[in-house]
Amino acid sequence: MDFIIFLCTIWQALWWHHFFLLWTTIDGQTRYSIPEELKQGSVVGNLAKDLGLGLSDIFDRKLRVASEAGEQYFSVDAGKGELVVNDRIDREALCGQSASCVLPLQVVLEDPLQLFRVEVEIQDINDNSPKFPSNDITLEIAESTVVGVRFPLESAIDPDVGSNSLKSYTLSKDECFSIRIKEVAGGRKVPELILAKLLDREKKAVHHLLLTALDGGNPVRSGTSQISVKVLDNNDNVPVFEKILYKVSIHENTADGATVVETKASDMDEGQNGEIEYSFGAHTSDIVLSVFTIDEISGSIFLKGKLDYESTSNYEIDVSAKDKGSPRMEGHCTVHVEVLDVNDNAPEIILTSHPKPVREDSPNGTVVALLSARDLDSGDNGKVTLQLPHISQFVLKPSFAQNYALVTRGILDRENVSEYNIEITATDSGSPPLSSKKTLTVSITDVNDNPPVFTQPSYNVYLKENGVPGSILYSVSASDLDFGENAKVSYSILDSKVQDVSVSSYVYMNSDNGSIYSMHSFDYEKLKVFQILVQAKDQGSPCLSSNATVHVFILDQNDNAPAVIYPSSAALGSLSHQRMPRSAKAGHLVTKVTAVDADSGHNAWISYRLAEATDSSLFTVNLYTGEVRTKRAVSEQDDSSQRLLIEIKDDGEPVQSSTVTVSIMVEDGLHEPILDLRQKAVEPSKKTGRITLYLILSLASVSVLSLVTFLILAVKCIRSSRSSGSCCMRRSDCDDYKNPNRNLQIQLNTDGPIKYVEVLGGDMLSQSQSFRSCMSPMSEYSDFTLIKPSSTTDFKEVISVLDASLPDSTWTFESQQVSKYQPFILALKIQYDGGEMSTVVLRGSISPPLIESWKWMLCTNGMQSCTKRSTPCPFAASALSHL
Repeated sequence: MDFIIFLCTIWQALWWHHFFLLWTTIDGQTRYSIPEELKQGSVVGNLAKDLGLGLSDIFDRKLRVASEAGEQYFSVDAGKGELVVNDRIDREALCGQSASCVLPLQVVLEDPLQLFRVEVEIQDINDNSPKFPSNDITLEIAESTVVGVRFPLESAIDPDVGSNSLKSYTLSKDECFSIRIKEVAGGRKVPELILAKLLDREKKAVHHLLLTALDGGNPVRSGTSQISVKVLDNNDNVPVFEKILYKVSIHENTADGATVVETKASDMDEGQNGEIEYSFGAHTSDIVLSVFTIDEISGSIFLKGKLDYESTSNYEIDVSAKDKGSPRMEGHCTVHVEVLDVNDNAPEIILTSHPKPVREDSPNGTVVALLSARDLDSGDNGKVTLQLPHISQFVLKPSFAQNYALVTRGILDRENVSEYNIEITATDSGSPPLSSKKTLTVSITDVNDNPPVFTQPSYNVYLKENGVPGSILYSVSASDLDFGENAKVSYSILDSKVQDVSVSSYVYMNSDNGSIYSMHSFDYEKLKVFQILVQAKDQGSPCLSSNATVHVFILDQNDNAPAVIYPSSAALGSLSHQRMPRSAKAGHLVTKVTAVDADSGHNAWISYRLAEATDSSLFTVNLYTGEVRTKRAVSEQDDSSQRLLIEIKDDGEPVQSSTVTVSIMVEDGLHEPILDLRQKAVEPSKKTGRITLYLILSLASVSVLSLVTFLILAVKCIRSSRSSGSCCMRRSDCDDYKNPNRNLQIQLNTDGPIKYVEVLGGDMLSQSQSFRSCMSPMSEYSDFTLIKPSSTTDFKEVISVLDASLPDSTWTFESQQVSKYQPFILALKIQYDGGEMSTVVLRGSISPPLIESWKWMLCTNGMQSCTKRSTPCPFAASALSHL
């Protein structure tokens, strides 16, 4: 029999598997139906196909299946994408007597996070036979019991549901008894034994009956119980309850000891036959006995345990009332207790997918985590709402059936907030409402969105010249607000030119710490200032960078000794020979030693000193000008050959010096070639006056000729829009000389070891102008350059700057007869308010006969009271010249 039942079960399982294995999608959810007790590995359905996924998505997006029931009854075949049975499924253990048995599954995919809800309906198979609580039932019935009296019997239990549940009862044939099926609350079928014929103890004291319970399965399964009916003598009234069914409702939070219901039965008999004792039915479950108790005298049912609506929402209690007669008569009733839900369960937040790190540049709506909420209470007590703080970069987006997605809202910035602790509050709709909280930690991953930033946009570095190659110049520093590789900064030098040479030839940079090193020593006289454009770049992708400028100022050191430029022979390293008349008086200018220093500032201030002399009482050297003059008149006793050793020192630290040796020949009858401009002229003799007159007439003729030539060239320049010959001066430019003090600039230039000053002029509103000499078409050099001044600097301020720059207060020039047209250096003493003297050095190239003409022309272009002898002008007091 059992073997046949087993075969039938196998056949039924296969039948359900092949004919009821189907799925439907309802409201965006996938639903499968399978019979219970399928073998492990049985296919439920092609999950990947039904969800519209490819097989590669199973691996790439880490598909997994989570069951809300806790037990993992299903898994996914990664190779085929099929949902298969993972463990034995017993519908009765999962759902009990519930008509519907559905296992909800959550299918989770990552990157991006996605959630599907799948329901698997477990269909019942007839795998359980009806079973009575007891296999032997004994009844005691008085022989005087009237026909038609009913005796409730204990019901059989069949865990199956639907058509497979308990359907009917049958009773073995007996003329005195029949069976009747009674349906009570909840659809439960209770068999009642009905007395069909009066009993006669004397004929038959015990009746043996076989009660059979049948279910509706195919094939039908059954269970039996043996009933033994003992016939007793008369106690012919049965206790009768006021109600056959008592219905009562009680809240689940009712305190222990509370009265649930009072049952009442009466017995028409007298004496002991009418005394009633109450008790629970013989087959009352242990669950009922643990929660309820009954007073056997009053019939009142009390609460002795804890009620829990979530575990048991109603109870069916069988109450028995027995009299004390002999035989004892028994009456029955049923008490239906409905447990009312109370909001005693706080809502619960369940993480379906834990939060993953989020990039700070993620767009709005990026899914961070999947979660759901549940409450074991029912009705409004089980309705849950989730809330986030009002100020949050995240929001909860509902999907279905209390499932939510945590998504981004707004801009994320890791540099401001690198991690969010999101507190989610779940609140039910009960009264009073209950709530719970859960904190999710979301990390923000870095994106390279911040370039390195230098501590300052530009740096000034002051470096002494003649430094050691390889020494550090400066260290720049930049920081990056990003993290990890995005914050690692490397430094480099951008290519630029310094004196037409790449800056990388001068310095190099440590890419790790930003230190800049020199590749060789620097010479202030060659390079005074240069710029280094440095770049800081991070290691992100794509990399970001920023630039800064390092201004390097070379500081002058006293590394150059004064260089002699006059006398020219001394400048070439040989002995300088000079001549003077023996008739020279005290203060006679013998010669002048002129030196320059390639350094600048105080390092270039030069002083002269007579170190040695054949006769130190005869000569003196001016400390600042280098003029060699006689201290007294030359006498006949003085040697005709005098040797002077003149020391020239600068004002630097340490002091640099050089010497020049001058040999002076004292000759009789030698006239003075250089007139002392500071002394009054001696009254010329008639012969000398006649020669002087001839010279003046010659110079005047040459000057007039030069002036006419200059005017002709000026007219040609005016007619021509652009000069192509030796003259480049425009009329508008020449007009600027009418007011030399209107816009005058003095500029210090360097030409090798010789420093000179150029007088610059021009209208402030005009363009830069360049003038060539119009004095002689055979001039070998450009004479003057006039440019637009950089500012409207006052002439006195310019002179002050010039005084601080020039090595000494008085310069002169040397004119050597090398060629017909020779270069010269002309020193002009500038006198301004206060009588203070400054020197402007002019350079040019011109034939000696035109010197006076040039000076006369310069002074007459807007100047006042200027003569050929260079009488004081607004800016020139005297001109010292030596031809």
